[in-house]
Amino acid sequence: MLLKINKVSKKFGGLQALKEVDLYVEEGKIIGLIGPNGAGKTTLFNLITGFHKPDGGSIYFQNEDITNFPAHQICQKGIARTFQIAKPFENLTVFKTVTIGALVHSNTVKQAEEKAERLLHYLQLENKREKLGRSLTVVERKRLELARALASGPKLLLIDEVIAGLNPTEIDEISEILRGLVESGITIFMIEHVMRAILSLTEKVFVLDAGAKIADGDPKDLLIDPVVIEAYIGREHPDV
Repeated sequence: MLLKINKVSKKFGGLQALKEVDLYVEEGKIIGLIGPNGAGKTTLFNLITGFHKPDGGSIYFQNEDITNFPAHQICQKGIARTFQIAKPFENLTVFKTVTIGALVHSNTVKQAEEKAERLLHYLQLENKREKLGRSLTVVERKRLELARALASGPKLLLIDEVIAGLNPTEIDEISEILRGLVESGITIFMIEHVMRAILSLTEKVFVLDAGAKIADGDPKDLLIDPVVIEAYIGREHPDV
């Protein structure tokens, strides 16, 4: 098991953001995480990547307990993430932003720059190489988020709504990129509200509601699960 979450809980003041959540991510797959707004999805990603520490439970990556590791060490171990709202370094060029990410596992600046060049080519950002982050469109920012995260050389990539806000053509393009990443050996754990993407990309989905896991399984089966419909699909009316 690449990632295992064991009875993880998190409170912020009086708000119970996560309640003894159990889930796992198998290597070489795209796994989905869905649920209504406020369900605890991004909080879970924050715990996995060390931005916050759980109040209870354990997080294992490649059978190693990383529960209390700092964020930079978790990144070095091989976990990277994108953010729901892409926030590039607005005053840095696209190339420099990705190069900074690549320094994590590069011995020299030249190696980092070479890796950045390859990622810009792969994510079709070559023609934006010298553009500042603040000048990018929504879809370009999302591609840059992927490039920045991939630059650190992750084994596990956590993706937070990278498809939201895109048109159908852009969704198809990003979906193909994600499939290619899995073929290259990267495992993906993704939060997404666009059910079309969840159905076409994921092999297994976990559902959170009010901080608790309420269901998991094949995404097609979950779409007709009364518990999931009540908690999420009927309430949120996600994009399909």
